[in-house]
Amino acid sequence: MKLQEQFVKSVRLYFQEKGEAWLKELPNLIEFCEQNWSLKLQEPYSLSVNYVAPAVRNDGKEVVVKICIPGEGFLDELEALRLYKGKGMVRLIDFDQNYGILLLEKLSPGITLAKKIDCDEEACQIAAKVMQKLSTPAPAHTRIPTTKIREENLRNIIKRHPDGLGPISKKELKKALHIFTYLNETMQKPMLLHGDFHHYNILASGEEEWTAIDPKGLIGEVEYDLIQFMLNKLPDYGMKQLIAKRVEIFTNELNLNKERLLLWGYCHTVLATAWTVDGEEFEENFYQGISVFKQLFDVQYGKL
Repeated sequence: MKLQEQFVKSVRLYFQEKGEAWLKELPNLIEFCEQNWSLKLQEPYSLSVNYVAPAVRNDGKEVVVKICIPGEGFLDELEALRLYKGKGMVRLIDFDQNYGILLLEKLSPGITLAKKIDCDEEACQIAAKVMQKLSTPAPAHTRIPTTKIREENLRNIIKRHPDGLGPISKKELKKALHIFTYLNETMQKPMLLHGDFHHYNILASGEEEWTAIDPKGLIGEVEYDLIQFMLNKLPDYGMKQLIAKRVEIFTNELNLNKERLLLWGYCHTVLATAWTVDGEEFEENFYQGISVFKQLFDVQYGKL
């Protein structure tokens, strides 16, 4: 079975021995899917660390099969899909918890927002409408973690890199952690969040209809859930102006707290940049985004 080269590299990088064992088991998992749900898998999509492919059932119905490495991430995604119940989110048809498999509806035409819409303002308006559909209060009891887990992630990064990480100074890391803590402690309206909301996780699902896919599952403020979107599809020049415009659109369309949006933007962008540091390499746009959110906050509310 020939697998996409980058997919294999990514699985080995992120999951190491567990990922290697899963890759060897993948042909058997595919066979299990075909037999269990009476379907035939087709060529997979462009893969990251999950095996995702369209499939046709014996009754002719098209679906999507997503095979994940079983674990916490899979369980969080499964619960998020069940809680959203298809409201702004791709519908869950069936699953196998032991093998980490999801059977999902197939969205048509299924083109990502990143590929279909060139106008950034229009893309933001569409994303805001999808976010409105996703709006779901946090359940009283759930396994899905809160944004406190992201704060802890940053805290652990600082413990491992007390003098700074890559281009991020010790002072910047500590400031971001302080703001993360403040925002988590003063959260007023926790919601069920997508957890990885951006242009490539929003698909065309009909005539002027759009639907989200691939939720990570998170509990927190909507303001936080929009930051990753604002860090995607950035230009080489004029980043500050573009992010400022995105902030205005989302704040107005979703009636958000702009101050908290900018604070979340700053501390999450520090974390997002830290995630990308590999030796001397890092995501330059994310790093520039740190100063952008800081400047936007300073202009509106005084020095961060």
